[in-house]
Amino acid sequence: METLKDVITLRGKEIEVEVEYVDQSKLKFYTENPRVYSLVWKNDGTEPTQQEIQDALVKLEHVRETLVPSIKLNGGLIEPLLVKDNVVLEGNSRLAAYRLLVQVDPKKWERVRVRRLPESIRESQIFSLLGEYHIIGKKDWQPYEQAGYLYRQHKKHGLTVEELQKQVGLGKAKITHLIDVYQYMIDIDDRSPSQWSYYDELLKGRRFDKVVEKYPDFRDVIVEKIQSGEIERAVDIRDKLPLITKIGGNTLKKFVAGSLSFEEAVHDAKLRGAGDHIYKRLNEFRQWLADGQLEEEVESALEHQKQTFRFEIDRIERLLRALAKKIEPKQRA
Repeated sequence: METLKDVITLRGKEIEVEVEYVDQSKLKFYTENPRVYSLVWKNDGTEPTQQEIQDALVKLEHVRETLVPSIKLNGGLIEPLLVKDNVVLEGNSRLAAYRLLVQVDPKKWERVRVRRLPESIRESQIFSLLGEYHIIGKKDWQPYEQAGYLYRQHKKHGLTVEELQKQVGLGKAKITHLIDVYQYMIDIDDRSPSQWSYYDELLKGRRFDKVVEKYPDFRDVIVEKIQSGEIERAVDIRDKLPLITKIGGNTLKKFVAGSLSFEEAVHDAKLRGAGDHIYKRLNEFRQWLADGQLEEEVESALEHQKQTFRFEIDRIERLLRALAKKIEPKQRA
């Protein structure tokens, strides 16, 4: 088939590419692809084989349940694979889908459309291009995968945070945080992408730094509770853990020492007044009702609107009376 000329515009420069159909069996998966890296790279740094990568990718639900039917429906790829030297830099999951399809109908799916980058393209340009695709653009890499890619560019290829900032368009603080969290997960030997959000919250904004100064093993305690499942959700690091740290005192001391579980410590902190969200919401509601502007708006409303207001006010009044009874002091026998 005919080879077509095309261009990719990157950072104000046009990169010439060739669009053509090639034998998909000759293409290779990109071992530095973050999804590939998180799936099959070994802790000792041993590079996975092409077969190991393929075996891992074809098991993904996205590949089997989304990409395969889409490619079959369209009769091919809408977006060509991006390759250099027959290595698929962008589109590894789509190549895996083709490998599944070719098992069913080798003749129909033996060739795949690619966009071939020139030999002269620099490594830094490839990195910027992939950043545009997956970090700035469609963002289909998970945060863990984005962070892993930035981490390897910084640690392995020596790019500074300032250089990364120019190439992927993220803020310096954001890039530094992503790299720090990824490094932390390596340090604690937890490479699970599903755990990313826990550690992201734990290290975000240096919110627990003062606690660590007083209790140096604080983060180790939290990691153990994350990995054991005692802290069930990442949002609990964001919403509940600060209740324990802000109330401090014996609640925090017992929690770090292990004599209070996470939920016990949260409950204890609430009893001592931390994060009294019920009071805050009731107080905000009362202040809203007392707002003179609200009264004016109600008085100037149309009659049919006032009827709906009355209905809601009556229901609120009944609910408040029932709630008030629940918190009345119990009469002594």
